Amino acid sequence: WDPNKHTLGNCTRMKPLLLFAHERALTQIKYNLDGDLLFSVSKDSKPCAWYTRNGERLGTFDGHNGTVWCVDVDYKTENLLTGSADNSLKIWDCSNGKQLATIITNTAVRTCGWSYDAEKLFITTDKAMGHKCELMVYDRRRIVQEGNNAQPSTVIKVDEDFDMIKVTSALWGPLDQSILTGHQDGSFTEWDLATKSVKLRRKDLHTDQINDMQYSKDMSMVISASKDKTARLLDRATLDGLKLYQTERPVNSAAISPIKEHVVLGGGQEAMSVTTSSSKAGKFEARFYHMVFEEEMGRVKGHFGPINTLAFHPDGKSYASGGEDGFVRLHNFDRSYFEFEFEH
Repeated sequence: WDPNKHTLGNCTRMKPLLLFAHERALTQIKYNLDGDLLFSVSKDSKPCAWYTRNGERLGTFDGHNGTVWCVDVDYKTENLLTGSADNSLKIWDCSNGKQLATIITNTAVRTCGWSYDAEKLFITTDKAMGHKCELMVYDRRRIVQEGNNAQPSTVIKVDEDFDMIKVTSALWGPLDQSILTGHQDGSFTEWDLATKSVKLRRKDLHTDQINDMQYSKDMSMVISASKDKTARLLDRATLDGLKLYQTERPVNSAAISPIKEHVVLGGGQEAMSVTTSSSKAGKFEARFYHMVFEEEMGRVKGHFGPINTLAFHPDGKSYASGGEDGFVRLHNFDRSYFEFEFEH
């Protein structure tokens, strides 16, 4: 941790586990509900599964032919979803790595997610090659019965019918009745799936692309990470901005601690503008903020390149980060983190 006004103490003993299997930049990491497994996807087309206890690689899921943009695992850790730039969504068996189904799309799959009960899944596709940005919902039973020929139960043409810019991040809403999307222009939209209409719309919270959205443990709040160098804490029900966390570089990912009033932000210069500068010059640290007071409390260095994705372990005792350098770093917090009291 960097010493500063509200230092979290000397965490020199907090040595991370370095997980290296990806040859290219990480795009997303996701813990399963129990927290014993971590799934990572990157631009090298091979999703990986890891044991979080010791950092051992459980295996890879072979089948994609392009960048894998998104990943999600159901609550029972039975099936994995991966969406790729090879214009496909794949469903995998977590126990043996076998492909169960492949859904072919017109363009790259940018986001994907299982519903809370894992009976439905959504995907969003990019606007490209004359095709529009679409939000699609599939039923699990239909995919099991019809396999690769399964058709979506709901299709929303985001940019054609509603004149919105492409979706860059998305989450299921309460009771799986809606989907919250973050867009390239920094706006948020909540979609009512029953009526295929816009339930809520906010344009005033971010000024640039929303890179990531993650829930708090009780799903009452959402944290968004944006290219406009800020992260925002939102009320899930109203999409009102509650808190603002400001940095000096684009924020690629943000996560909320499940046990403490802390949020962690990760980002850095854009990959194409990173030179052979030191890791400090590019501001590649993971930055911890107090959730309520919006003040920075500490930083964790390590990645040589921007942090692209972050996730807290479900028990709140560790967190993982994935970077442009191809490494996943698992950080277990030491005692000083839990004993730290914020002065206010």
